[in-house]
Amino acid sequence: MKAKKEFKRKEHKYMIDKNLYDQFITDLKKHMSIDKYGLHTIMSLYYDTDDFLLIRRSMEKPTYKEKLRVRSYQTPSKDTIVFLELKKKIQGTVYKRRIELPYKDYLRFETTKTLSQNTEQIQTYREIDWVYKRYKTLKPRVLIAYDRLSFFTPEDSDFRVTFDHNIRFRTHDLSLNNGSYGKLVAPEAGVLMEVKVLGAYPLWFVDLLNKYHLRKTSFSKYSQTYTRYIHKHNIEVMTHVS
Repeated sequence: MKAKKEFKRKEHKYMIDKNLYDQFITDLKKHMSIDKYGLHTIMSLYYDTDDFLLIRRSMEKPTYKEKLRVRSYQTPSKDTIVFLELKKKIQGTVYKRRIELPYKDYLRFETTKTLSQNTEQIQTYREIDWVYKRYKTLKPRVLIAYDRLSFFTPEDSDFRVTFDHNIRFRTHDLSLNNGSYGKLVAPEAGVLMEVKVLGAYPLWFVDLLNKYHLRKTSFSKYSQTYTRYIHKHNIEVMTHVS
C-alpha cells in the first residue's frame, strides 16, 4: 500500500499529565486501536530562513501559514524512504502535501535544489519550488524528534489520535542519518496528544476529554523550540529584522 501523499484535516492538541496518561490510554483502547507501527520515532528536519521568518510568522497566528520539512520514520540509510513535506494552515484547516523519495535522492536535492518530477505530484513539486524562490535563504535549521504512539478506528479513517513522548531537538548536526538524539524541548510537559479529524469528534471522545478535564492547547514543537532556545540565545535575530 502506498503512503498517503495529501492530507486535509483539523489538528487539535492537548497536554496530558504523565500521571493520567496510562489510565487515559486504557479508556481510549475501548474505542480505538494502536496502528501497525506501535511506538516509533519520528524525526522532522525543519527548513527556515536565516532570520527564522517562517516560524516567526507562524507564531503570529495568521490566517495562512506554511512550513517545509523533511520527515523520516527511522534513522535513514541511503535507500530509506523519507518525505519532503509542505504543510499549510488556512483558517484553522491543515493541508499537507508530501513527496516520497529515497534518502539518497533527498541528499541530492539538498545540493541541487531540484527534484525529478513525478507527473502524479506535479502540483506538489511546483509549490515546493515556489517556496524556495520566495524564501531565498531557506535551509535546514532545526531537527525535532519524538516517540509517537498512534490510534485509529476502522469506522472513521479521518479520525486519528496520536501521543508524542520525549519531544527533543537539536540545531547542530542536522543529518537525519545521525539519529534522533537531542535536548528535551519542554522537560516539565506531559505527553502531547494530537487529534486529527475532518469533521466532529465522536461523542464518546468528547466524554473522555471531559472525564479527564482536557482542554485544547496551542503547543507547537517548533514554536516552543524557537521561543525557549533559539530566540532566547540569539535575540539579535528579532531586533535586526525590518
